Formats: sequence, C-alpha cells, structure tokens
Amino acid sequence: MSVGFVNIGRLGDFAAGSMKKASIRDEHILVANIDGRIYAITDTCTHRGCSLSEGRLEGDEVVCPCHGGRFDLRTGKVVAPPPKKDEACFEVQVRGSDVLAKKK
Repeated sequence: MSVGFVNIGRLGDFAAGSMKKASIRDEHILVANIDGRIYAITDTCTHRGCSLSEGRLEGDEVVCPCHGGRFDLRTGKVVAPPPKKDEACFEVQVRGSDVLAKKK
C-alpha cells in the first residue's frame, strides 16, 4: 500500500453514478463514482456542516441537502453558493478491487 493511503472500501462498494459516506481515521468523507472514476471530498458542508452524502449527485457535482450549495466532486471547489469555502479533496487510487484515499 502507498504511504499515507488508507483503504476506504472495495470497488464494488461504489456503484457507478452513486455517492457514499466513508471514513479515513476519524474524518468522514464523501466518495462518488462518476463515469467509473472514484472521487472523494470531505463530507461536511463548509456552509453549515450538513452531511453532503445525504445530498444529490448531479453530474460531477454534489448538491448539499440543507441549502442547495454545490461542490465539484473532482476538485472540492464551490460551484454554487451559499458555501464560500471549498471542500478538502482526497487523492484516490484503485488497487485491484481496493479503493484507497489520502488527503491532498
């Protein structure tokens, strides 16, 4: 396993076009499978602390369930307010059927 990477699940845990909450140590992250590619950002909205994994996946964006803010799942960047602060983004690797992640 690469230094710093943590196993967050199996590839089969993340179906295409879906999002799921996972954890790295004591931090919750949102993992999304967009067109067969796995992305991960922090799960807690930077606006009011809502869980993004309870929101909607629209293309390559997650819509926060509380106030409708949007984040790009590929970069963690805010796409639509009310959030002003980006989400932390994680580097993801797939090794065999294991999905690994670490904070960028």
